[in-house]
This record gives sequence, C-alpha cells and structure tokens, in this order.
Amino acid sequence: MNEAALLAEARQVLQDAGIGDPLREARLLWRASFPKRYEDYDDAMAGGRIATFRDLVARRAAREPMSHLTGRRDFYEHQFEVNANVLDPRPDTESLVIAALEQPFERVLDMGTGSGCILLSLLAARPQATGVGSDLADEALVVAARNTASLELDHRTSLIVSDWYGDVEGPFDLIVSNPPYIAADEMAGLSPELSYEPRMALTDEGDGLSCYRTIAAGAPEHLNAGGWLMVEIGPTQAEAVMAMFRAAGLLNVEIRQDLDARDRVILGQKPL
Repeated sequence: MNEAALLAEARQVLQDAGIGDPLREARLLWRASFPKRYEDYDDAMAGGRIATFRDLVARRAAREPMSHLTGRRDFYEHQFEVNANVLDPRPDTESLVIAALEQPFERVLDMGTGSGCILLSLLAARPQATGVGSDLADEALVVAARNTASLELDHRTSLIVSDWYGDVEGPFDLIVSNPPYIAADEMAGLSPELSYEPRMALTDEGDGLSCYRTIAAGAPEHLNAGGWLMVEIGPTQAEAVMAMFRAAGLLNVEIRQDLDARDRVILGQKPL
C-alpha cells in the first residue's frame, strides 16, 4: 500500500469511530509516524513505521486524544509537550492568558499548573517577569519542567508541589488558575477523550465550585496591593465565582468571554 491508500484506510477507520474531520486527523497521525520524507516506499517501511501509523490510528479510533498520540499541543504562541499526566491545553484557556496580559505584573503564581502552558505563555510574553507553578501531582510537574526547559525559561520559573496555597510563598502581582471545575455528576456525560486525562484536573468530585472557594478566600493574603486574581470557569459558573471574589474583598470583578462568546474567565483586583 502506498501513502494515499494508507491514508484512505485510516480515514475510514476514524470515520467509522465517529471522529470529526477524519482525513485531517489521519494526516496528522501520518506526520507523527513519518517525521521526515522518505525517498522510497522501502525506506518508509523501515523501522516498522507503517505499523506505528496503524497503531496510532487505532488508538485515536478508541478516542485517545490526538495530543497524547503526537505528544504535542499548540497553545497561545507556543507548542507544549503533553501526555496523560496533564490536562490537554484547550483554546478556551487562551482567554485567561489574554486577560492576564492586559495587566502589568512582575511575579505570577499559576496554581494547578499542569503542563505549565498558562504560566510559561505569560512569562514568555513578559521577559522581566518571574513565576511559580504549583501542582499537587509530581508527574505533572515533570512535564511542566520539560516545557520550561524547552522554552528556556528555567531561570525565571519555579515549580513546586503544593495543595493550592499550602506551600506557596507570596506575595504576587498576579494569580491565575484553571482549576478542576466539572461537577462529579457531570463526568459521565463528557466526551470519551476526557477519560484519558487526569481526573483530578477535571473534577473536584463535588459541585465543581470547591476549588474556587479555596482560591478566592486565599487570594488577598497572597496578592500585592492592586494585584489580580484570574481564573478559568465553566460557562455556567460566572455568577457563583464572582460572588466568591466579592466576598473575599476583591474589586473590579469582571467576566471575560472566550472566542465562542461563552463566559470563561473571572478576574478581580485586591484593593490598593
């Protein structure tokens, strides 16, 4: 079989599995299997790359996320390593980065940093800033460390194990977080791809709001005067999270929407 035939075969497998745009996904998997152009088909067969391609197609048909198969995910202005130990960065989360970059900051904290995509995007855009990324999972911090090294931000980034503010030393000009906000009773209705991501990054095993309660309550103690707290939310959580921000004494509480015009980010400022 030549390349066209193999792509057609993969397209059919993916289409039968209900994958949207199966030809595009087949081509992505082809590029992941064949990182360079081979002079002839025999060279392409060398090293079992055809078998590798078919294995990736089968895994995608089983709804394993594309980013886990390619090992990479584009986010904001950079590409990040991802795997099953971290949440797959999504375009919606870029709204949090965009909102944060509207404000001046020199020291930033990203809680639940995962792959580090939020923190590292912010630091790459602000060469004078330093940041701390915290996470409860050691495995996630290993991924974040590799992304930090890849972007050459080691000298401005600290990665620590912490249960929210537990082992964090402030204060900061900016605190950001994309916490687990899916309610436990909503998990069963999610797309199959999410079953491959760390559950603790998706749900608080409760009402989806418990992490915001902790983040909002601790923010004033860890922010400089005039500093900002910004969090990603689920599209139906804006009013509840805004109320938490106001109860914590934050001012200028606002909602920012994502590219699909859904409520996505809540921000608030510590009084001067």
